[in-house]
Amino acid sequence: MIRRNFLKITTATMLMVATSGSVTAGGHSADIVDTAVAAGSFTTLVAAVQAAGLVDTLKGEGPFTVFAPTDEAFAALPEGTVEDLLKPENIDTLTAILTYHVVSGKVMSADIAGKELMAETVQGGSISVNATNGVMINGANVVQADIEASNGVIHVIDAVLMP
Repeated sequence: MIRRNFLKITTATMLMVATSGSVTAGGHSADIVDTAVAAGSFTTLVAAVQAAGLVDTLKGEGPFTVFAPTDEAFAALPEGTVEDLLKPENIDTLTAILTYHVVSGKVMSADIAGKELMAETVQGGSISVNATNGVMINGANVVQADIEASNGVIHVIDAVLMP
């Protein structure tokens, strides 16, 4: 119940931000946070980003590459995991998980096509990228690639990455 209300409040707040100025000066697209909000399938991710205090960072200059788990990916975690992560006493763990989904720079799918490599995340760990047959990040499938934002790119994944 608390999580549901928190998510509703967070989503409403983020939607107001996104719809009030999703196009930046010069006609550029929305930033990563506004793009995620507008997509409508990242409610849990956006709530977690806000709970961890990372909204301003992901609205920053960047560029960033974000591997964004869908709401379904978060729902597949063991029951109670998301609720526990959203508690104030778990902010460090939440921040580590979220920043593990971010790579510095703007990496488009064409940049990695046909390659297998390791990439360093903002969290400090490494993720495995396999783009030899589709694209997998640590075993999570990229289900939609190259969603451009003014400060980077989002690649949608079907699982939550754990550092």
